[in-house]
Amino acid sequence: MRARTARLTVWLLALVPVLFVLMGFGLSDLASPAATLNTLGRLTGVAGLALLLLAAALSARVPGFDQSFGGLTRLWHTHHLLGAWSLILLLLHPVLLALSAAAHGTDTAFRTLFPPLSDIATWSGWLALILMMIFLAPSFHFFGRPDYERWKLVHRLSGPAVILALVHTFYFSRTMPGWTDVAVWTLFAGLAVGAVAWRFVFSRRIGRLTYRVSDVEHPANNIVELTLEPGKRTLQYQAGNFVYLAPFDRELADGYAEEHPYTLSSSPREPGLRIAIKDLGDASRAIQDIRVGSKVTVEGPYGRFFKSPDRIETPELWVAGGIGITPFLARMRHLKALEEPADAYLVFCVQDEARAIFLEELTELADALPDFHLHMHYFYQEGPVSLQYLESACPDFSEREIYICGPTPLNHLIQRHARAAGVPLARIHTEEFELL
Repeated sequence: MRARTARLTVWLLALVPVLFVLMGFGLSDLASPAATLNTLGRLTGVAGLALLLLAAALSARVPGFDQSFGGLTRLWHTHHLLGAWSLILLLLHPVLLALSAAAHGTDTAFRTLFPPLSDIATWSGWLALILMMIFLAPSFHFFGRPDYERWKLVHRLSGPAVILALVHTFYFSRTMPGWTDVAVWTLFAGLAVGAVAWRFVFSRRIGRLTYRVSDVEHPANNIVELTLEPGKRTLQYQAGNFVYLAPFDRELADGYAEEHPYTLSSSPREPGLRIAIKDLGDASRAIQDIRVGSKVTVEGPYGRFFKSPDRIETPELWVAGGIGITPFLARMRHLKALEEPADAYLVFCVQDEARAIFLEELTELADALPDFHLHMHYFYQEGPVSLQYLESACPDFSEREIYICGPTPLNHLIQRHARAAGVPLARIHTEEFELL
């Protein structure tokens, strides 16, 4: 409920400028088709800019802020929706104004869209819209799933787009009555600028903590688990959280100083951090060879996977696939350190025995935790996880809180089984990364 409230609050906040605009409207603004089109054009411009500025505000990635949204992934989902609707509305904005001007002739409509180059107000709006189309297109996967680093680079155009959009708006400050125009847009601009300032200035000095690689283990041939010892400050986190990690090893083949999201596999009771990383791309492949003693920075924590990370308050079912075992491994390590009982079933899905990472430790932890049950599911032997398998492994799974972390097909499959068994959505919790 709290996450829904946070998301709803953002959308309601976007309506504030629209409401102020409506307060200044009169009957004359709807007196003719041309006047109505002009009114709609102004409203789409105001709403589109409000959504754009709120999307920028949600990009700050301040540790802890994402908790109210149910984790950073869900906050990003809201951010993406704001950006998408902003683009749609801002594309309609000039079209509606041009159609309104067409009542006075096609030449007037053309000049409305394409005035002389000296018209800074209008052309700043066009440049903002073009930049928006460039940096938002990859997010819509128009050209396939974008490369992570290229996506981040293109998204830097969002800053100039926001500035140009504000220039356009302040030149045409006639949408709201009295002083409210400047006041409202200054407030929204302040939120966006504050987010950008945190992201590119303060987070680099305050949010990022320095660690050193103290140990490197290879639980499988394409997976590495790093043990990190802190510098001056230590990260405060919960089991199931993730961080952005950037390695600073000059010998790495790729990914030097590039930050990527990785789930913590350690218990918060441990003095340092442990992070398990699978070879899934150029940077994660290169980090498999990181040297002991290398410097890394971590920023976070982010995410809110488990409702109660320090204890199991109601019976739970965990379903993990491949490297998706990481948050569950962290929680098992943490529950053992706290000597807490664990009324939970873990179904660990892998292709075959060779890919059952951390199996020896998982078995030891399962034996050490009271009421804990571990089930291994091997795809090559048993095929996809069926509803009957879940009912056999955990007979009362439909009455438990269900946590799922793994590849998207497995994630969706288990959700379908849970819904077919009558499990309400409120008791199904998933963890997945979408260009974080």
